[in-house]
Amino acid sequence: MTRSTRIRRAALASGAVAALAATLFTTAGAYAGTTPKAAPDIDVKAVKGDLDQFQSIADANGGNRAHGKPGYKASIDFVKEKLDKAGFTTKVQEFDGGGTKGYNLVADWPGGDESKTVMAGAHLDSVPAGPGINDNGSGSAGILEVALAVAKADLKPTKHLRFGWWGDEEDGMVGSQAYVDKLGADKSKIDSYLNFDMIGSPNPGYFVYDDDTRLEKVFKDWYAKKNIATEKETEGDGRSDHAAFKDAGVPVGGLFSGADYKKTEKQAKDWGGEAGKAFDACYHQACDTSKNIDDKALDTNTDAIAGALWELSS
Repeated sequence: MTRSTRIRRAALASGAVAALAATLFTTAGAYAGTTPKAAPDIDVKAVKGDLDQFQSIADANGGNRAHGKPGYKASIDFVKEKLDKAGFTTKVQEFDGGGTKGYNLVADWPGGDESKTVMAGAHLDSVPAGPGINDNGSGSAGILEVALAVAKADLKPTKHLRFGWWGDEEDGMVGSQAYVDKLGADKSKIDSYLNFDMIGSPNPGYFVYDDDTRLEKVFKDWYAKKNIATEKETEGDGRSDHAAFKDAGVPVGGLFSGADYKKTEKQAKDWGGEAGKAFDACYHQACDTSKNIDDKALDTNTDAIAGALWELSS
């Protein structure tokens, strides 16, 4: 090998090493500065498909999906099957509700720091008077499709993600209270709980829970980027499933789009003037069917749920 050949080969080797080092440096820098991908747009047709299933379940089971009735257990089975197929670890928790066996469904997405768990929940039961498609098939279907989007994206959250579907909310948040009671010391591991009760109301308002300023800001910032005006929440302490979590010291947030608060003067006074603008004439009635949904509100609020969970779990 001549001296000139050795020099050329040394130069080529040096250049290759330098190129590899530059590539590794650039790649490492890119990963170090990478932020989690934005939350996907949730297809409202998929959410409405779930609502159609809840409607069919009610139709086949006495017109409702109420606690203690076969339509409720069928609703649990429907949601659980979809989550199991998507790779979630699911658990059905039994509790007593007025002397009748009740069920919660809890689904965990693998990975993430379980000492910092971000949780989304919605009550799955209806009142006996009707199928409960807005109240609260809407919230239940919304978080179901967000959970399925987590699986489709194979999300690798920093914090652990958990979803809950509560039973017997309509008799006083019985299921969610039973869940929190059984948490014991593990309640300190819940970084935040987000509640979604009626997110597709006709003539909707965009109400954001104001119980925790950090969580309130996450939602308000999301809506502000969409140029959507929001109102402070009207669910109030003790009126939905976030109550048990809040009482246990867990930061809570959530969304709501309105119910029938024009029935009594006391309700109007308690819930405030803005609540009267978000009106669902079929609240707790037989006409709360799959036709009793505002598609835009359902779509917007479900996307907001995804945005919040992607951000809070990163």
